[in-house]
Amino acid sequence: MSSPTKVNTGLILGLAVGASLGGLLFGYDTAVISGAEQSIKFNFVVPHTEWSIDFKNTVHGFAVGIALLGCVIGSAIAGPLATALGRRAGMLIAASLFFVSSLLSAFPETFLAPVGQMGTEAIWPFLIYRTFGGIAIGMASLISPMYISEIAPAKQRGLFVSLEQIAIVVGITLVYFVNMQIARMGDAEWLHALGWRYMLASCAIPAAIFFVAALIMPDTPRWYMLKGKEDKAREVLAKANPADEVETTLSEIRGSLVQHSGKLLSFGFGVLAVGILLSVFQQVVGINAVLYYAPTMFENLGLGKDAAMLNTVIMGIAMVVFTVVALFTVDHWGRKPLLILGSVVMAASLIFLGVLYQTQNPAEQPGIIYLIVAITYIAGFSLSWGPIVWVMLAEMFPNSIKGKAMSVAVAAQWIANFIVSQTFPMMDGNPQLIAMFNHGFSFYVYGICSILSGLFVWKFVPETKGRTLEAIEHLWKKA
Repeated sequence: MSSPTKVNTGLILGLAVGASLGGLLFGYDTAVISGAEQSIKFNFVVPHTEWSIDFKNTVHGFAVGIALLGCVIGSAIAGPLATALGRRAGMLIAASLFFVSSLLSAFPETFLAPVGQMGTEAIWPFLIYRTFGGIAIGMASLISPMYISEIAPAKQRGLFVSLEQIAIVVGITLVYFVNMQIARMGDAEWLHALGWRYMLASCAIPAAIFFVAALIMPDTPRWYMLKGKEDKAREVLAKANPADEVETTLSEIRGSLVQHSGKLLSFGFGVLAVGILLSVFQQVVGINAVLYYAPTMFENLGLGKDAAMLNTVIMGIAMVVFTVVALFTVDHWGRKPLLILGSVVMAASLIFLGVLYQTQNPAEQPGIIYLIVAITYIAGFSLSWGPIVWVMLAEMFPNSIKGKAMSVAVAAQWIANFIVSQTFPMMDGNPQLIAMFNHGFSFYVYGICSILSGLFVWKFVPETKGRTLEAIEHLWKKA
């Protein structure tokens, strides 16, 4: 095959889309719990009449968020695994875990008892299988954007890596729609008995597609160079890049890999600290509390189950629309302006939402007001902190420490995610806080965190727009 005279955008786009299926599964598998969480509470928590309300809220949050602890494990092992076995092999392992865990978490009694016959004891295998699913999510959340950033040209890297976030929000919206359709198949009793199982099992379908896609994809030139396979690296670069850029790119990659020992702090603590804090702020602005508990939030307004799930689908569609906007602005406006803009919009929306809940009786107000404010918040996040953080994490770490550094940063992200998902039902269901803030307290907390996130970006985060991965490495050297 002759070398192209210009960037082979079609090939790179195809590889990026294939890798971004990991993002689709990331979104699908994390948000699928939104449709099942009330059934999990009904089957595994409510029967324990001896538990206090606070303890029930704690257990409920743990059952919903247990996958996030698996995400911490998955993201911690994904970097070293992607370095040792390859980015492609990591995606294959993640896809396999997705497939198995989705089926077994839907039917946790498998190998132990007939379906539905274990009662509350089924919570224990359920937690184990959801943890395995979380490991897959954690792996995909790190390896997919890493793969895309390493095959994309510098001038288009923001756009291509943003495909990961597009895939995440498409996965979220898709599962909201699937959950709604499954819920409509029967009444509440049927949903608690079988419907929630079908919701969780549906993840097996995109998992199988992701596995097939990863199976036919090559690994990245940077990983091939890391393993001394220069011919393979040249072959992949030659298929996607102009012939006169291949040797230059190979030389830059070769130099970046030998300049440092690869120890995590080779470039100092600053680059790692920025990556960790970007990850943490992405979560403590409350996005996953909204995503996981959206139907419950809308039911707090007095809406029925079907209307609440329909509003959740509308919110998911808004995520897709504004993430697409980010796709076309990230390489033009830059990373920092979008992050700061998003922080401002989220802070204003969250504080306003808290005021609405606190000063009004949600059941007596038009639900459209709350939906509009929630969509504004979603727009702010989807335009900025949703896609941009993944772009930054994928491009900011030097090649020689990327696997290790991304593992630490993404693990921190999932720890923060777990804390948010665990504490939301504790705050939202606390009788004292309800009496004082009427379900508005958590939104005030997330609003304050949004303000802090914008100040952090303004003061400490460098602009990386349009720079090669190797040039970004020099930024940290200067710092």
